Amino acid sequence: MSKRFPFRDALTLITGAGSGIGRATALRFAGLGSRVIACDRNEEGLLSLRSELGDRYLHHATVDVGDRAAMKAFADDVHLRFGALDVLVNNAGVGLSGGILDTSLDDWDWVLRVNVMGVVHGCHFFVPEMVKKGSGAVVNISSVLGFFPAAKVVGYVASKHAVLGLTESMRAELAPQGVRVSAVCPGVIDTAIIQSTRFAGRADQEQARERTQATFKKRGYPPERVADAIVDAIEGDVAVMPVSPEAWALRYATRFLPGVIPMLGRMSSRGATGK
Repeated sequence: MSKRFPFRDALTLITGAGSGIGRATALRFAGLGSRVIACDRNEEGLLSLRSELGDRYLHHATVDVGDRAAMKAFADDVHLRFGALDVLVNNAGVGLSGGILDTSLDDWDWVLRVNVMGVVHGCHFFVPEMVKKGSGAVVNISSVLGFFPAAKVVGYVASKHAVLGLTESMRAELAPQGVRVSAVCPGVIDTAIIQSTRFAGRADQEQARERTQATFKKRGYPPERVADAIVDAIEGDVAVMPVSPEAWALRYATRFLPGVIPMLGRMSSRGATGK
């Protein structure tokens, strides 16, 4: 059994904290008594979050996680002001719908820059100081599509497979260093990610967006469930934590009924991603 994690006063940094899962996670950690540092490209969302965090707010910055220089400057500033993190949650991400014949190279550059390199930048610039300290926890937000190869979301699937693989490799490496590493894999969660999702190869972009957003809202699975899963993953030192019922079902299927996964992949034809 893993040792209980000291959340109270833990120095916690969450990327993509201006809305959705990131915002819910910041509030969840604040409720546990952690000191919260937040970043996002959405300054308005960060300012709103600051007021909600109250005395648990520590610092925020408007940062594009895909920008190497910006992330380095952000990390340097955080370390100078506060020292090594106790918790890093690499949450920031974007959605991309489209098959291999629809997805342009510009789309590939965009989704990999944010979803993969954004996580890499977070780990590269913040984890070394955690290792020096000999303790901490890293949570990378992957997806149910990190282990389920759904059709027509090839760029998003590739990015979240990469995050899952990165996380599992990091976990093997950093466990002896006292740093817990987990991947959290949500499913269809009611957040604003669809508002910025690209629908590659679609002439009806806005109609597709509206239909997909309506489906997510009808499902009604809130980001607070993901925030709870992040806490549980750290507390239990869990390698891979699915969140929604479909994420759990598909995770078990990949492990115990692998023969059905290719069939389900062929049957799927999703119009947008579920984080």
